[in-house]
Amino acid sequence: MITKYIRSADLDSALRVFNTMPVKNTITWNSLLAGYSRKPGTLAEARQLFDEIPEPDIFSFNTMLSCYLRNLDVDGARLFFEKMPVKDIASWNTMVSGFAENGMMKEAKGLFSAMPERNSVSWNAMISGYAESGDLDTAVRLFRTDPFKSVVALTALISGYMRIGKIKMAEKMYEEMDMKSSVTCNAMIAGYVDNSQAEDAINLFKMMVESRVEPNPLTLTSVLLGCSNLSALFLGKQIHQFVYKSPLYKDTTVGTSVLSMYSKCGVLEDAWKLFLEMPRKDMVTWNAMISGYATHGLSQRALALFDEMKTKKVKPDWITFVAVLSACNHVGLVDLGMHYFDSMQKDYGVKAKREHYICIVDLLGRAGKLKEATDLIKQMPFKLHAAIFGSLLGAARIHKNIESAEFAANNLLQVDPTNAAAYVQLANVYAVNKSWDNVSRVWKSMKKNNVVKIPGYSWIEIKNTVHEFRSSDRVHPELPAIHEKLGELEIKMKLAGYVPDLEFALHDVGEEQKQKLLLWHGEKLAVTYGLMKVPKGLPIRVFKNLRVCGDCHRALKFISAIEEREIIVRDSTRFHHFKDGSCSCNDYW
Repeated sequence: MITKYIRSADLDSALRVFNTMPVKNTITWNSLLAGYSRKPGTLAEARQLFDEIPEPDIFSFNTMLSCYLRNLDVDGARLFFEKMPVKDIASWNTMVSGFAENGMMKEAKGLFSAMPERNSVSWNAMISGYAESGDLDTAVRLFRTDPFKSVVALTALISGYMRIGKIKMAEKMYEEMDMKSSVTCNAMIAGYVDNSQAEDAINLFKMMVESRVEPNPLTLTSVLLGCSNLSALFLGKQIHQFVYKSPLYKDTTVGTSVLSMYSKCGVLEDAWKLFLEMPRKDMVTWNAMISGYATHGLSQRALALFDEMKTKKVKPDWITFVAVLSACNHVGLVDLGMHYFDSMQKDYGVKAKREHYICIVDLLGRAGKLKEATDLIKQMPFKLHAAIFGSLLGAARIHKNIESAEFAANNLLQVDPTNAAAYVQLANVYAVNKSWDNVSRVWKSMKKNNVVKIPGYSWIEIKNTVHEFRSSDRVHPELPAIHEKLGELEIKMKLAGYVPDLEFALHDVGEEQKQKLLLWHGEKLAVTYGLMKVPKGLPIRVFKNLRVCGDCHRALKFISAIEEREIIVRDSTRFHHFKDGSCSCNDYW
């Protein structure tokens, strides 16, 4: 009965049974001690219980040792280990793993060398520890002498190589494996996604399914994240169908990943439908839905869902408040945003992180409160980050404030000298103010420091094929037809009152050339292609790696009215839903 209660995480009931037992043996004590060991924050209670065991055995000692490490008391574990009267291989492995998992590889190595005997667990702990800490050379050397060479060790090396961006080395190790398990495939898929190679992740997932390697929740979470990064809605739907037919359908983590995929691919209604259908929702599920509403500009619904989350007694965490502050940011709710920021720690015990400060700096800056945003940056309690100054620089550009832009750009370049955005945004502020000499100076400085500007591009998925467009694109095979359609749209837009905003043609060229450069921006080309290929009645979904340009934003409002189509654009920060001549962001972005 005690074991049954422990397995269901009901420690109080287990303790009640234990206290009513007239006779107890060491196994009884060990069963209850295992329950304390599994529950974080009960180290003191576990130690008191251990001290009361009349005849502790090796299992008692090993369980108590694990309890120290699970509560992150490495020093306490070390002292306990040294005083243990008897140690078996599990005792040594527990301590070696504890050191390795906490990055204490010198201590782990010393203990590993002193072990009277080693098994596969011992070698795996060391190899994984070195790989996790980034010392791949030592991890590989150790692996070569490993007599077991288990899948766990190989997977640790693959993850280690992926973590430092050495994808070819990870692929080489993966190809050399005789048997490929779901754990190894997961390491490769997650690594591809983390290294912005989502297409490779999806292709490996397809091969995994075809080879009848059973995916688990981690597999599906990674591959769905890959679909989100590529905005591959068609494939995401296929994976949803796969999940629906599998036992993983009721898994909360998998359901949340599907929900998040729909939200990030611009299909918020399907995300909401799935949210309502999910039998169990954890904090991550609520966060995903609140964040989805915030990103799509439906801030009132995001904040209402946050209130509902609280009524359901789901405790918010720091990620919840990033979503809540983003919701305030996207519609300019400055006072409400500051209220949530102030109450976060006071009412919920959530300590403000860098991400929260970035939201508030952005919120104040976009509202034109550049001085307040700058003052907040100067008062921040931790090391300044590039994204903080990036937010201020973006706001300075919106309000054409050269002084704030220079302050933000100079600080941004001190933190990150190779940050292309700092040069580009500052040059844009100078260009808007027609300070072409300063624009030239910024470009020269950028070239001198070998900083490469990230090219802007937009893409659209048509029949499971992704079509990519850059500004003034010369590559797409159907470009002549796209230009013809775009020319027709331009005439209709101008008749409807559209005037190109030359402020966003940031080149010192003639007005006619500026208009042509604006007309051939990537997002306009992608939307035009969507008008040609997506059947009437269906929304056009376009994705962009940078912020949507102001002139394109204005043009797409006209196009949505002229063509009577809903156009959904996801840029680097949020979604824009264009319909009947207006945008969901109400031009606050």
